[in-house]
Amino acid sequence: MNNQNRVYNFSAGPSMLPLDVLESVAQNITNYGGSGQSVMEMSHRSSEFETIIAEAESTLRELLRIPDNYKVLFLQGGGTLQFAMVPLNLLRNSRKADYIVTGTWAKKAAEEAAKFGDVKITASSEESTFTYIPEVQKQDFRPDADYVHFTLNNTVYGTRFPYIPDTGDIPLVCDMSSCILSEEIDVSKYGMIYAGAQKNVGPAGVTIVIIREDLIGFASKSIPTYLDYKIHADNDSMYNTPPCFGIYVAGEVFKKIKAEGGIAAIEKINIEKANKLYDYIDGSDLYKCPIVKKDRSLMNVVFITGDANLDKKFTSEAKAAGLYNLAGHRSIGGMRASIYNAMPAEGVDELIAFMKKFESENRG
Repeated sequence: MNNQNRVYNFSAGPSMLPLDVLESVAQNITNYGGSGQSVMEMSHRSSEFETIIAEAESTLRELLRIPDNYKVLFLQGGGTLQFAMVPLNLLRNSRKADYIVTGTWAKKAAEEAAKFGDVKITASSEESTFTYIPEVQKQDFRPDADYVHFTLNNTVYGTRFPYIPDTGDIPLVCDMSSCILSEEIDVSKYGMIYAGAQKNVGPAGVTIVIIREDLIGFASKSIPTYLDYKIHADNDSMYNTPPCFGIYVAGEVFKKIKAEGGIAAIEKINIEKANKLYDYIDGSDLYKCPIVKKDRSLMNVVFITGDANLDKKFTSEAKAAGLYNLAGHRSIGGMRASIYNAMPAEGVDELIAFMKKFESENRG
């Protein structure tokens, strides 16, 4: 790392941001582009900010090859608000929705949607503590469902869909909060994608929504104005004051990814980082990854020693060694290394070196 005071931050989110982006933002913090003001201070109606948000959207469209018949929205409220906005906008005919539950956030999304319509859990891996991704076929979904929802990467349990569910003509809705921009995707396979920014995109406070235009405009007139996608689409994400600073930082991250080879280049690095860490864990006598191999996440690597006290000792000594936020989610314990885009390969190398040392000192 360029900055000796920086630690390797394995937090699941908010997570590491690229150091060069942070340094560039810092240089412009009080005087953005010679405007004499910070992005945090400028009007969202100013020409300067209009350029910032337009460039952020344009670069994101280029990175993900987003088709012209999709709207890109920069909203607030995180993925959690989307758990409600999705059914409020997309339950429009049968008022049925099918959900695949593969972790904490997928379960919360289904529970929230059930407040507004007929929600069916088509498949779940909860019976095995979400250690695998269930297989689903097109015929598993109700043919009259208004949409099917799934979570591509499961932050808490460390799983990832190795396939995209085939839903036929039923719109497919995906929560990509913890994996957007980490691997190539075909946006045209989805009716809608949403993602909180605080893992691979920028600071907490921005939520990206990519939604096909034919799914917009069907919200009930009784729902709050802010929760209608059409309001935001018609106002280019500026119906009210958007999270200006977060959008600016996200735009800078998009530019960096583009300059360094795009999503394909990032995906290659992410696969290499994850494989290196999983290979070490699988060959270790102390550590174990409980996740089925083919369903393991590229972003969130979970592992345990089998001894809760030893796990706590591990995270404590790791922090002293400059490896921060390695404790597993409070609901399951153990360890979790979140190795998002901004985690450099040397961070994974440092972690593995520490794991080897800890193992040698704590055998038997």
